[in-house]
Amino acid sequence: MKIIVAVTAASGAIYARLLLERLLRSEEVREIALIFSRQAEEVARYEGVRFPEDGRILRYDRDDMFAPPASGSADYDAMAVIPCSAGTLGRIAAGTSQSLIERAADVMLKERRRLVLVLRETPLSLLHLRNMTVLTEAGAVILPAAPAFYARPATIEELCGSVVERTTALLGLRLPGYRWTGDDGQHPAEAPVPESAAGK
Repeated sequence: MKIIVAVTAASGAIYARLLLERLLRSEEVREIALIFSRQAEEVARYEGVRFPEDGRILRYDRDDMFAPPASGSADYDAMAVIPCSAGTLGRIAAGTSQSLIERAADVMLKERRRLVLVLRETPLSLLHLRNMTVLTEAGAVILPAAPAFYARPATIEELCGSVVERTTALLGLRLPGYRWTGDDGQHPAEAPVPESAAGK
């Protein structure tokens, strides 16, 4: 699979880092197009987040409208905007491609491919809710960055990992992780995989 990962300046750069690490552990993922918004890396540095480097990660400048993610013929399978700011959400909903991020998302929608927007905003205004409705009707999936507690996470990374697990599943990938069984126990094969330890 070829996946686009866009990182905006919303708080929660850890979600992007964990997603990249998780995608790199999948043999199905052969290429990751990585795009940062104008302030995304500044926010990540402030939050103490460093992103992985790998030969499968190809970074593209947010202003490069000639980059492959800007065209449906580049055949990317899916895209995640993680974390997704309310501003980015609004521009995608309006079809206003001010950067490669919005253009790539527009391509996903017009080509009827998977687009997952991990919104990091609270509380939500009526404008946010209407933009989410527009995008849902257009085929995108809105995934609020609302961690789950079923797996009884012991660390912030495990907590945030629950959002990332849902993101990868919605992108079309099945990787080891927590699975709800409906009881109090966890089966060994279904226990949560700490993102910081997996793959070592």
